[in-house]
Amino acid sequence: MNNFTVRELYTITFGKDQKIKDSLKEVYLEGWIRTNRNNGSIGFIEFNDGTNFKNIQIVYDNSKVKNFDQLSKLATGASISVLGDYVLTPNNKQPFEIAAKEIKLIGDCSEDYPLQKKRHSFEFLRDIAHLRPRANTFNAVNRVRNALAMAIHTYFQSEGFMWVHTPEITGNDAEGAGQTFNVYTGKDASKFFGRPVCLTVSGQLHVETFAMAFRDVYTFGPTFRAEESHTTTHASEFWMVEPEIAFADLNDDMKLIESSLKFCIKYVLENCKDEINFFNTMIDKTLLERLTHVVNSDFKRLDYSDAIKLLQDAVKNGHKFENSNIKWGMDLQTEHERFITEQVVKGPVFIINYPKEIKAFYMKLNEDNKTVAACDLLVPSIGELVGGSQREDRYDVLKKKMEELGNAKGLEWYLDLRKYGGCPHAGFGIGFDRLLMYITGMSNIRDVQPFPRTPGSIKY
Repeated sequence: MNNFTVRELYTITFGKDQKIKDSLKEVYLEGWIRTNRNNGSIGFIEFNDGTNFKNIQIVYDNSKVKNFDQLSKLATGASISVLGDYVLTPNNKQPFEIAAKEIKLIGDCSEDYPLQKKRHSFEFLRDIAHLRPRANTFNAVNRVRNALAMAIHTYFQSEGFMWVHTPEITGNDAEGAGQTFNVYTGKDASKFFGRPVCLTVSGQLHVETFAMAFRDVYTFGPTFRAEESHTTTHASEFWMVEPEIAFADLNDDMKLIESSLKFCIKYVLENCKDEINFFNTMIDKTLLERLTHVVNSDFKRLDYSDAIKLLQDAVKNGHKFENSNIKWGMDLQTEHERFITEQVVKGPVFIINYPKEIKAFYMKLNEDNKTVAACDLLVPSIGELVGGSQREDRYDVLKKKMEELGNAKGLEWYLDLRKYGGCPHAGFGIGFDRLLMYITGMSNIRDVQPFPRTPGSIKY
């Protein structure tokens, strides 16, 4: 019996070796019914086994299968096995089909199965997260999620980076925002670890230690924020990609951001063509054009002070922002970021040299003593996609800043990196789930995570 998957059959069908196609006769498949219809004498099953985004058609003829009446009643969602002939159909909508000889029911599907053949709202599907991977949109999302994760590892591994597994339980709040989930064990958590601990908000500080030994490193894993936000881009648990490069400055950092981002988008475009075409048709009709534009663009650079001037001029010329009180020292909002990238630059742009007061303590202080060597990459349709900086490598400067902020205690080891053979280094963070939203055109982070963790309740 020749066991095949849907993916293998598509690969053979679109392959160039005609001999393989000509020799392929009988095939055996196992998978699920997506739809089932018949005209009384011939039935058609849309079949998928999870190995390919596209379905294949199973044709069952009353004159060729013994259990036609039973098969005609099989419901969407049921699992079956199929033995049949592989038939090329180049003149039809589908490139090939399977002419069934025998179909067996493996697992029936109850009549109350919620994923019937109709369009369901994303809100409805969030309530059945254990079933929604079977829906077309979420099937495509998770295929792209898998490919994007592979792209990240492929890029950094091919560039000689080492993957570092940074801890999920930590004693520090890397960003200093205080939005952490504290970890409790029994009556007194501090006795277990010897000090209060929380779930990590970033692997950056830990991965910096490895950059001082291995030069180019990255961490890729889950992070947590106890921020009670109900926006479409915030979640309590999300994945982060955080590379760190030694003997590097902000310019090196931005080159790496541009190179890695372009690679990841290209990788998905090449390896998820069916899925991207689906998103371009069903979710965002400008998606493919937008992604191609980013891949083919040179990322511009714009100083924060110049960005503020551009926004102030826009207000003077009549542009309406929700926050039109534009002044130096403010943190740019999404509406400001999108205006700059969409209306001014008309493409990807790095905003650089932010005021030190609105950026994290570890960012390198510039010579003006007012700004830090930081960058945010803005892209059309969403605004900020990546944030990075050159790290403060001067021991005395960093120590003074940490003491002023009151976070030096417990981070003595982080200061040690500047004492013991420190060097200029830089890094950045990409929110993996937000990048996935950008690449798929999905508008809510709850719809790109397998089991989203957001404020309110957790069902799973």
